[in-house]
Amino acid sequence: MEFLLENILNMVGFLVGLGIGIMSLIGFRNTGSPTLFRLTIAFFSISLGFFVIWAGYTIEDFIIKSGSLERWIQTVGIGIQTVGYFFIAFSHSIKSFFPKSRYFRSVGILPLFLVSSVQIEHIFRSVSFILLAYGAIETMLSYFENKNKGAISVAIGLALLALGEFLGWYSFVFPESILYSVSMTIKISGLIALFIPVSKIPLTKIKFDEDFK
Repeated sequence: MEFLLENILNMVGFLVGLGIGIMSLIGFRNTGSPTLFRLTIAFFSISLGFFVIWAGYTIEDFIIKSGSLERWIQTVGIGIQTVGYFFIAFSHSIKSFFPKSRYFRSVGILPLFLVSSVQIEHIFRSVSFILLAYGAIETMLSYFENKNKGAISVAIGLALLALGEFLGWYSFVFPESILYSVSMTIKISGLIALFIPVSKIPLTKIKFDEDFK
């Protein structure tokens, strides 16, 4: 039953992320906003991450039937989602966080190939949590400065995604608990909260940048 629930939640996450990605793409075409373009990439990445995990569960359930999802499939899915969170959180200040030297960039990536897939998944979840928490805090600070109501929904969405990633990581400590399903539900709620301001853009043709500054 728990396996089926996780499969359904990943499918819902895929559909919700895909829907928001499509709305962001329509908004980008209507407004030409660079931020909406980055959000389009972000939500399509998040949707693709959910799809990879959902496809893994589906193949396992109907073809392999070993009773558990291959760890590397979940790691790949979470990694793709992390790319999406990266675009959401650092859409305006990403360049300042990269070292200029190509040598240092390669050295920074090298440790990822020296750890197991489980450890890589921990890294992805930790990075996702930091990115989302950072984005939520920055968005709330923006609301206090500009009193933009759309920023509240964005901050809530990012905070829910951050909480979902935290509980997803914590589910490894208690693998037989319902924490993973709870984390998936919270992440989907976060995506829905982010959908509220995005859904208004194609209709009003207002640039989305101000909501994410």
